[in-house]
This record gives sequence, C-alpha cells and structure tokens, in this order.
Amino acid sequence: MHTLKRLNKLNYYFFTALSVLLLAIIFNFSFSKTDGFLLFNHFHTQWLDIFFKYITNLGDGLMSILAAIILLALSKKKKALTVALAYIYSGLLVQVAKRIFHMPRPKYFFEQTSFQYNHFVEGVNMHGQNSFPSGHTASAFALATVLVLVFKKKEISFYCLFFAFLIGYSRIYLAQHFLIDVIFGAMAGIICAILSYHQVYDLKLFRSAKLNRRYKQLKIANQANLI
Repeated sequence: MHTLKRLNKLNYYFFTALSVLLLAIIFNFSFSKTDGFLLFNHFHTQWLDIFFKYITNLGDGLMSILAAIILLALSKKKKALTVALAYIYSGLLVQVAKRIFHMPRPKYFFEQTSFQYNHFVEGVNMHGQNSFPSGHTASAFALATVLVLVFKKKEISFYCLFFAFLIGYSRIYLAQHFLIDVIFGAMAGIICAILSYHQVYDLKLFRSAKLNRRYKQLKIANQANLI
C-alpha cells in the first residue's frame, strides 16, 4: 500500500510529532487545568504578543486554501486535492467535536472559577465556548502533514512540523485554548491528512471516470501480457 510505504519513509516526522504529543499528554494530566495553563504559558513579552497575534492567523485555514490554489495553478492536481480534503475533513471533525463537548475557553473558564488571569493580548477577540479541540491547530497539522506526504524532500519535514507546533502554541499563548485542545487538534489534523492522502493516492476515489477507464484498460493489458 502506497500510504503505508510513505508513512514508513517519513517515520522520523511522525515519530517526532507523536513523541511531542505524548509528552504533552503526560504534562497535561500531571497538573490541574489552571496550573498546566500557567506553567505552559507564563512567559510574555510585548514582541511575542505581536508575533503570536499575527502568526496564529496562519492556522485559520487561509494557508490551506492558498496552498491548494498554488498547487492547482502549478498543475499539481492530486496534491491540491489532498490539501483541500485534509482541510475540509479536519474542519468538519473539529466542528462536530466542538459541538459535542462544548468546552469553555480559558477566559470563560477562569471567570467561572474566579481565577484572575490578566495577560490577554490586546486586539485579540476572546471567545467563550467551543474550546475543544483547537481548529487552528488541526488545520495547521493537516496542512503540514499533507505537504510532508506529497513532497518527497525530507528537508521540509522539520519546517512543516515547526510551523504546526508554533501555530498550536500560539493558541495557548493567546489564551484561546488549553493544552488538551491543542493536543487533540494536532491529532485530528494528522489523521485527516493521512486519510486524505490514502483516498487520493491509494483508493483514487476522486479520479475522473475517463482516467478510471484508462487505468482499468492498462491493468487488463498488463494482466494479458503476463499470461
């Protein structure tokens, strides 16, 4: 199976991602929700406020849409389709989960527990509900994982993974999400990316009828030559 072979070749990417997420899970369950948030989010400076306020926008889906458009313009239709599907799947999964769990975001959670947290970044619109999981993180990891899967250059793996984790951390820094939201957002993005890649490159579910007929003809011809 093409997908399994590609996953095996990219084991360093997935091993690193899953190792970091596993450590994050251990950290998350080692502290209370408030204590974990504060330990993970205690360092703030003005320049980081500005940096994360803008960098977090790269996880809102526009990057995925832009990447799909660029790939389509370069006639990389399968790659563009994989990016688009991963974005759609991760978005749907996140929205369904948000409405099932309906978890409070940090600002509302702290208000309900009477905890005084004062470092909300100016200019950031604070939401109250639907914290779990993080949609920005899911979108970032979906895009990063798809790019690693569809391109064979190992050099981009580090940058893609760094980009995804940076987006994930930005959601905590800006007090939009807790660590657990980011962890499951990352998992959702990775799973949706693998599913999309499998559908496009293995199952070929979105190939045109004309190409399907041509593929069947070639398959029949190859079988005939083997006889």
